[in-house]
Amino acid sequence: MNFVEELRWRGMIHDIMPGTEEQLNKEMTTAYVGIDPTADSLHIGHLVSVMILKHFQRCGHRPIALVGGATGMIGDPSGKSLERNLLDESTLRHNQEAIKRQLSKLIDFESDAPNAAILVNNYDWMKDFSFLDFIRDVGKLITVNYMMAKDSVKKRFNGEGEGMSFTEFTYQLVQGYDFLHLYQTHNCKLQLGGSDQWGNITTGTELIRRKLDGEAFALTCPLIKKADGTKFGKTESGNIWLDPRYTSPYKFYQFWLNTSDEDAKRYIKIFTLLDRETIDGLITEHDAAPHERKLQKTLAKELTCMIHSQEEYEKAVEASTILFGGATAEALKQLDEQTLLQVFEGVPQYTVPASEIATGINFVDLCGGALQIFPSKGETRKLIQGGGVSLNKEKVTSTGRLVTAEDLIAGKYLLVQKGKKNYYLITAE
Repeated sequence: MNFVEELRWRGMIHDIMPGTEEQLNKEMTTAYVGIDPTADSLHIGHLVSVMILKHFQRCGHRPIALVGGATGMIGDPSGKSLERNLLDESTLRHNQEAIKRQLSKLIDFESDAPNAAILVNNYDWMKDFSFLDFIRDVGKLITVNYMMAKDSVKKRFNGEGEGMSFTEFTYQLVQGYDFLHLYQTHNCKLQLGGSDQWGNITTGTELIRRKLDGEAFALTCPLIKKADGTKFGKTESGNIWLDPRYTSPYKFYQFWLNTSDEDAKRYIKIFTLLDRETIDGLITEHDAAPHERKLQKTLAKELTCMIHSQEEYEKAVEASTILFGGATAEALKQLDEQTLLQVFEGVPQYTVPASEIATGINFVDLCGGALQIFPSKGETRKLIQGGGVSLNKEKVTSTGRLVTAEDLIAGKYLLVQKGKKNYYLITAE
């Protein structure tokens, strides 16, 4: 496979330095991507870089994932108008380990293949570098005029945000030195990243040229935005994380399932490993029957299986059927507690003493009296008589319906539903 061709048809190339493709065709090449360790999980904004590394390895080249322990302590000015909070070393180390675990599911670090990936942390070579040594060995190679010409610096000097500290101004030199260091220690000749990193990356190639008279290369991918111009990967509740502690597999699945048709056509190329023929076929199928959302379903399946597992994907599909489809009481009863709580996160919740359920309580008394899910017992009776209320996905047909321990899902939950969309979760404790 040709790496540049693969990225090109997927719409994943923004800038490429002349000679890059020739270098990759000539020999197995080592390239790196920098990952910011400001949290102990990657989010879907990181996925583009990760997919590029994955393609790079599949094409027979060797990827390096660089965790920016040192640069994470400074803060990259590219695309930002404010300085970031600085992290201490123990937090950065913890985050690095968590990120490595996530990356290991997607990229081969462990095998004895010549192109097995490497994980490095720039803190390891920056921590003992004195300020005097840095400005003597690195600072003298790049002029201030060169640094000022970069877009990321220009924007901040032209009044975006609160200006730029000296610390942030030096960021491109620190990142440039990473490239120089990896060039010397791992024969790394290419840096990959988002298009906002072009200025920092080319500073690295310039350092390598001036210090070692070496040749290095750069390739960036476009920053992913939604079709409506808004930021990709952000929702009302914040980032979509890869760690299930922060974003449940069900929510992760739903995010991809709910993408627009236009976005799904781009995302399926960027975020999956499906080949061109398969993707073209899916787009044709989708255009013939867009209401079936074939693209979104495939996208959600591929990503949920890749980041979580086939099992979590199947649970998410089952959960979606329960929430939005005509699922049966039987299917609901088979949901495990964790998935149930993920699906009904955010719906009104009530608690009832388990002893009342054990002895049996009338549905009208429970919902219209004790818990006041509905305004009154009379109102609850009317809903039952009109066929408008269900318990655990089964219509309540009698005002004399008793709720007992046998009705509990996972031994402690009851799901009341009014109409199609109003859910109420009761916990017996």
